[in-house]
Amino acid sequence: MITEMAVERVEFTCGRCWHEWSADYDVQQYRDDQGGQWEYFSRDGMPVASPYTPAGAPPCPICGRRWVGRILARRPVPMPPGAAQTPRLKITDTSGHRSERHGARLLGSSAHVQPEPLGPPADEGSSESRVPR
Repeated sequence: MITEMAVERVEFTCGRCWHEWSADYDVQQYRDDQGGQWEYFSRDGMPVASPYTPAGAPPCPICGRRWVGRILARRPVPMPPGAAQTPRLKITDTSGHRSERHGARLLGSSAHVQPEPLGPPADEGSSESRVPR
């Protein structure tokens, strides 16, 4: 049973080249028949491992190293059917109801504005320290 749905914007900062980027993930939390709690992640409609774990960390688009993400923002998705006063529309023609949605382009997980670049990291011999935002 699904217990929670949300869209999470995850920020990544490469520890090698300091490139910053972000991506949106669809997240579902659910409870299995034995009462265990699980999380399911998808990106652009494809199942993926959690971006918060090394196994799910995407490669840096600049240097290819993998870095675990951190949550930047979150938007809960209301669970149906909602309260009695929740706006909703009964579907009477299941085959023809908003059929154009099947051909609509996919809203990509990287379609939002990306963070401003920080610039190159300080020289290793320099006394300047580099702290990502």
